[in-house]
Amino acid sequence: MPRNTKLQSRHLLGLQHVPADDLHLILHWAGHFKEVINRPIKRVPSLRDITIANLFFENSTRTRLSFELAEKRLSADVVNFAASNSSVKKGETLTDTVNNILAMKVDVVVIRHADAGVPQFLADRVPAHIVNAGDGTHEHPTQALLDAFTMQERIGSLEGKNIVIVGDILHSRVALSNIFGLQKLGANVAVSGPSTLIPRAIHELGVEVIPNVDDALAWADVANVLRVQHERMDRAFFPSIREYHNRYGITMDRLKRLEKIPLIMHP
Repeated sequence: MPRNTKLQSRHLLGLQHVPADDLHLILHWAGHFKEVINRPIKRVPSLRDITIANLFFENSTRTRLSFELAEKRLSADVVNFAASNSSVKKGETLTDTVNNILAMKVDVVVIRHADAGVPQFLADRVPAHIVNAGDGTHEHPTQALLDAFTMQERIGSLEGKNIVIVGDILHSRVALSNIFGLQKLGANVAVSGPSTLIPRAIHELGVEVIPNVDDALAWADVANVLRVQHERMDRAFFPSIREYHNRYGITMDRLKRLEKIPLIMHP
């Protein structure tokens, strides 16, 4: 059982400033709630009388459905909002939209937006709790928490474990949240990928860069593999998909050459 029984953080905007005790507490309770979905009745009253608004200004069917399903299984009242169907197209500002929803006594806002910093913008201006479901190339804390939960289920405590993130680090908001979260859980974190897709200041985060993916896999207990985010690219960052796959693709032939195969987490 974690030392703390209550979260210190009011919002979940990213994992950079979330205390390690909060991360342990969230992962602890995630294990309990996972048991619920294996019961005949997949619902508990944990969020009864709590109203949650899911504001998705950026499309993501999987993320939106995951939030909605979890909220309903915890007995919350759920309001879904898609920018494509809203007054945003008529010129309504983000603050106007949220204030209109908060007038309906919403307790929690889950927001996904293409621009970095929008969850913090809302947290500074509205009284509801804010959960970041992805903002630009900044952070995606809930996905990183899910990754950490999966790792713990498979290999136990992450204290002292070696975890490499492979692929498009530059454009990935998940990568940044993974780095912050995994380090707070005691893991050693490295990245591997084309130099053009590795942020120049990555060393300032205490992250090792392993250019050769074979060396990275040999070092790692877990390899978290990211997809190439073509939709966020405004130019070519590598010569071709074929060359990228040859150099960084996680193939069976590549794994067979390893003495120890790490846990592979793939998008």
